[in-house]
Amino acid sequence: NTQLEIQKNSLTGHLDEFWPDLMTSNWRGGDGEAWERGPYYLDGLVPLAYLLDDKKLIGKVNDWMDFILTSQQENGWFGPKKNNDRWPLAVGLKVLKQYYEGSGDERALNIIKNYFVYLNENPPDWPDNVWRGVRAMENAVTGYWLFKNTGDTKILDAIKSIHDNCYNWTSYFEEFPWDGQASKEGRIPKIWDAVGLTAHVVNVAMATKYPGIYYQQSKNQADLDASFDGMKKLDYHHGQVGGRFSGDEHLSGNNPTQGTEMCAIVEYMFSLENLIELTGDNSLADRLEVLAFNSLPGTQTGDGWGHQYNQQSNQVYVSNEKRNWSSNGNESNVFGMEPNFGCCTANMHQGWPKFTQSLWMASPDAGLAVISYAPCIVEARVGKGQLVKLTNTTNYPFDEEIKISVDSEKPGTFPLYLRIPGWCKNPEIKINDDNIEATEDFCIIERKWKKGDVITINFPMEIELEKRYNNARSVKLGPLYFSVRIDKNYIKEDLGEHSHDHPHAVDWKIEAMSNWNYALYMDENNPSASFEISRGEIGPYPFADAGDPVLDRETGKYKIIDQDPPVMLKAMAMLVPEWKIVDNSAGELPLSPVQVRFKEKITISLIPYASAKLRLSEIPFIKSE
Repeated sequence: NTQLEIQKNSLTGHLDEFWPDLMTSNWRGGDGEAWERGPYYLDGLVPLAYLLDDKKLIGKVNDWMDFILTSQQENGWFGPKKNNDRWPLAVGLKVLKQYYEGSGDERALNIIKNYFVYLNENPPDWPDNVWRGVRAMENAVTGYWLFKNTGDTKILDAIKSIHDNCYNWTSYFEEFPWDGQASKEGRIPKIWDAVGLTAHVVNVAMATKYPGIYYQQSKNQADLDASFDGMKKLDYHHGQVGGRFSGDEHLSGNNPTQGTEMCAIVEYMFSLENLIELTGDNSLADRLEVLAFNSLPGTQTGDGWGHQYNQQSNQVYVSNEKRNWSSNGNESNVFGMEPNFGCCTANMHQGWPKFTQSLWMASPDAGLAVISYAPCIVEARVGKGQLVKLTNTTNYPFDEEIKISVDSEKPGTFPLYLRIPGWCKNPEIKINDDNIEATEDFCIIERKWKKGDVITINFPMEIELEKRYNNARSVKLGPLYFSVRIDKNYIKEDLGEHSHDHPHAVDWKIEAMSNWNYALYMDENNPSASFEISRGEIGPYPFADAGDPVLDRETGKYKIIDQDPPVMLKAMAMLVPEWKIVDNSAGELPLSPVQVRFKEKITISLIPYASAKLRLSEIPFIKSE
């Protein structure tokens, strides 16, 4: 709930009050932007408003919906009359679905139904050289939901027509033309045509779910396999710390100074949430947690008032200066309101609310499954229809212990699926005072649950090392990656037309005020002996660090906090003085194990990736003697 409240009090809760693209949006009856930015914003605002049951935010939602709910034409088309592109309507469908689920307003459901009639009655229009073609299957997300709620087989006809007449992502992931070699040789197209769009990081992040979700209709195993194989290939050829893959703006290889666009993070999360719902695959839930606890908050300021267009794994200098991006502008690395394109400014809001919606899912046998153990409260009908309330009290992912308390209107039998993270070797589970044998993937417990039952879970977290670019290592504890802590100085930056005249919408340059160019001195065969773990309290900004500026809501001014992250590591390291900044990023990562001239060992701190707005996350190492 903390992250949702931060979001409410920052950009999501206020962006439409001062950003021209939303203030005058055609999607709310204005004379401004009529394409994707209005629906993108609503795709996060709507679930946030209803999850928090916040009257002010719901009022904002209604301000937009007053126009959208009366915009449908006789043929089923909806939205601004100025728009003749099907792409933003695909996002609009997701907005209407969430609004219907939150409000129960039947008008929203009717618009969705009528638009699928339109898709059946009008010729396919999904060319490969435009966004609506490569993203056409986004319509299927809402379509399958509608079919499950209505049973209307004509919806499946519409989805099949879309699939058969749009870009073939199953073949793409099977063949995968844009591998690491293509990146090294500069063959990945960096333009916006039918070929270049298939290398666009956001398109690829969205498309990871397309073959998989179509599998439920096609029953073709190759479709489901394509989604899983695609993710493996993206990991191998373009993988980055934090569960993501590179793309700044196009796929750009494994080098940790290449960036990833924020839109790709939230869309990748949404793809995983859909695939988890379909398959119940535990490895997908592991990846979803990694993205949610590392890459998503790692590209935002702790108070939610700024975000980056591109984040880097090794990010030792943040500024409006040229970097080795594949096709993005200089300002892409700045923490601000609209660095580079405004698509992320509009689209980033869906990340936390949709993750919250996916923390628990219904199981086919009238039970509930935990997908992520983030603190939350869930209410649902289970078993034979009884209402149950489950409260998860925990400091996870920063700590190991989880307590889930049961509050049921009456005792009832139903199954609970307790997910066992793939990284956890020795999970411990108790119900009240009874020990439960923890199985792999999901521990299924079916019993008569009653009010007052308490599930106590312990997931021991051990230091893990992952091999990375140039044989470097990333450091992981549970679902969290860690970065070398770098002292920093925040400086207000002027981005010209991308800066906005609002006292809270500050664009930040960040300079390093301490060394960053370290190599870990460790025993890679016994990593636990090389790191000391310390835990503390979770402050009001869980993904911030001491020295970060946050907006003081009482004074309306920024203040520097002295809050340490909830979990930190200490390790021994040695300086690599010849490793310097090149083209405003960390120079080429030294090949490990590194040979150093100076043998002085230094104690350094590592903090969670998400808290480190300057960071060294793919770290060279020196073998301990």
